[in-house]
Amino acid sequence: MAPNKSNSQNPPPFDPLHGVIKFFQGFGSLFSNFIFNNHGSGGGGGDRNHRKNAPSNIFCPPAIALEDKSRTWDSHGLEADVVVQLKRLSGYKKYKVSSINFLNPRTRATATGAEESFSDMVSLQPGGVYTKQTLIQELESLSSSPYFDKIDFDFKTNPDGSVDVNIPFEETVYPSKSRIRCVSIGLIPDEQPVEIDPHMTAKEQVELMRRENEKYKRRINGGRECILPKEVEGEIRGMLMQTTCLRASLLRRILNKIQKWYHDNGYHGAFVVNHNNLENNHGGDIVVEMVEGDITKLGIVFQDKLGIVCEGNTDIALIKRVLPKEVAVGNVYNRRAFEEAMQNLGSLNIFSSISSGYGSDEKNNGGISAQFALQELQQKWSDVSTEWSIVPGRNSRPTLASLQPGATVSFGYRNIKGLNRSLQGAITLGNLFSPEDDISYNFDYTHPYLDGIDDPRNRTFKAECFNTKKVSPVFTGGPGVTNSPIWVCRDGIKATITEDYSRQSKFSYGLVLEEVKTRDEGGDIVGRGNTVSYKGEVIANGPPTTLSGTGVDRMAFLQANLTRDNTRFLNGALVGTRDIFQVDQGLGIGSKFAFFNRHKISTTRFFPLMKVEEGKGKAPPPVLVLHGMYGGCVGDLPNHEAVTIGGPTSVRGYSVGEIGASRNKLELAAEVRVPVKGSAYAYAFAEHGNDLGSSVSVEGNPTKSYMRTGHGSSYGAGVKIGNVRAEYAVDHNSNKGGFFVHFGDRF
Repeated sequence: MAPNKSNSQNPPPFDPLHGVIKFFQGFGSLFSNFIFNNHGSGGGGGDRNHRKNAPSNIFCPPAIALEDKSRTWDSHGLEADVVVQLKRLSGYKKYKVSSINFLNPRTRATATGAEESFSDMVSLQPGGVYTKQTLIQELESLSSSPYFDKIDFDFKTNPDGSVDVNIPFEETVYPSKSRIRCVSIGLIPDEQPVEIDPHMTAKEQVELMRRENEKYKRRINGGRECILPKEVEGEIRGMLMQTTCLRASLLRRILNKIQKWYHDNGYHGAFVVNHNNLENNHGGDIVVEMVEGDITKLGIVFQDKLGIVCEGNTDIALIKRVLPKEVAVGNVYNRRAFEEAMQNLGSLNIFSSISSGYGSDEKNNGGISAQFALQELQQKWSDVSTEWSIVPGRNSRPTLASLQPGATVSFGYRNIKGLNRSLQGAITLGNLFSPEDDISYNFDYTHPYLDGIDDPRNRTFKAECFNTKKVSPVFTGGPGVTNSPIWVCRDGIKATITEDYSRQSKFSYGLVLEEVKTRDEGGDIVGRGNTVSYKGEVIANGPPTTLSGTGVDRMAFLQANLTRDNTRFLNGALVGTRDIFQVDQGLGIGSKFAFFNRHKISTTRFFPLMKVEEGKGKAPPPVLVLHGMYGGCVGDLPNHEAVTIGGPTSVRGYSVGEIGASRNKLELAAEVRVPVKGSAYAYAFAEHGNDLGSSVSVEGNPTKSYMRTGHGSSYGAGVKIGNVRAEYAVDHNSNKGGFFVHFGDRF
């Protein structure tokens, strides 16, 4: 029936003849529809699309849901927007559920907070298709729950043929509680339920209940306290103190809160099992029984390339050493700890594939059986690669060093004796057409766990034999100065012991013996820097290149480096602090008995500029970076060891060494990073470098000889995408800017 509408006009007078005519017209329409359109069993099928063009009749029938034969579910076939009881549903149809609503049975309004409390108890899902029998079983399951005094199902029909499931319910109300206690009972054997003899007397039943209660208390007392933090328990106590009674919805929210904490923190094997009887325990505790997922079995297996279990070369003690403490039998399974374990195993660089899995331990009820499956890399390996050398030119633009191709031959023997000891080497040929003209090499032996595989100290010994060749930035000309580059070639050996305090903080110390030769572009040893005259002639009239003055220095010194790094990623943005202190102490052995102390200290701070919620997919904060670095030398200072200012890893906007070469230097920098999208961020920066007037104390004063200022500032902006930085920087000395492309972070 159409709803009444207010109308200021009077209704038309009643006409009996008009009413009779309309009646027969309506009856004729109904009769024709019945004769020609009533196809299919029960009038539920057939093509009824033409009804929208049929003449109206006096009954004005409501819309009925139509059936689409291509879908996998059945239309309810009833009037739309009516409430239907469960018993009226057809046992032969499959009903599609559009939504599930918890209702107050008195007002038929949505029950506040009910979905949060009880939705996980309902196996029905919006969009699912169910039979009447399935719906009856679901209702029976919910009716048996102690959380409902009364519960029922009814259904609201939708025009598209689906139904909305309405769940009117009355929740159970318990006496008020003030505290909560969580007990882990996962490894306690389950007890068989006791059957009550129907012929037992009341006294016998009371005695049986008393014994069962005592058994329950022993079971709870035999469990251990859960790892749930006291802060979470305090929040739950606050929730209990705000009510005068304990409703089932609140109890369910408490249980869900407990389980959510476990899952949010990586304890995916934990779940709530049960809670104590709350009916007659006024003011007492809520005792929650938990299965936390204790690790009762931890396996390590090796596999070949086909995934078949085989015998491995790696010592099991080495694998267990790198596992986090949480990954051990007797601890609660934590997914994050296992992910960290896989990262630690990957950092050994001896496995080609690492996987882990877990499941229920069949021999220990409530326990977790976890396993790592590892595929080892081949112990002996070799590799050959060809390349063209690319060096930074003016404005740090990449430039080919030579059109002659080079090659690198690498080889090694990894995981010696299964203890991750390794021997590897690399020989690099700068010119394949004439290998003897430009050859460098590097061989090293690495011996981790110097104090033994079972010793908690993590010290690594490394012996290295090296030959390197690099262009020295000390003899680089300033703006407008043209000079031929000086190459510094080093041959030597180095022995170092490194002690790791954490993943990023470490202390290393060792001995270095090296021979340093300075050469010109032709490969000849030179004792002085050079300039190019206006006629294009190379004139060796620059500062001395070595301490000896001959172009060859032999030196021995001790070297130590201390790194304190507690930086971390906050939603992808680097935050924290990093401090580095390095010192080289000459021993008075070698050319002119060089005795010196070179030192460098740097400090960097990454400050988040706003508080953000930490989590996967959350936005990173903008970050302020402050950096300061001081370097200096006391004693004998060969020019090839002078500290340089400007260029990559120094003041931006300049080429390497363009500001100066000195005995001491100070660098200051500030950068603001603003996240853009994903891991990309835009940034603006300002930097300054200064030789503190110490350039004059370097023999020959390379800074003045090559017309450099000894100090300089820059500012600019850029964007970092992945590992690439593209930036525009202004050189404050010349007030000119340029675009630069770099790889990696500045700090």
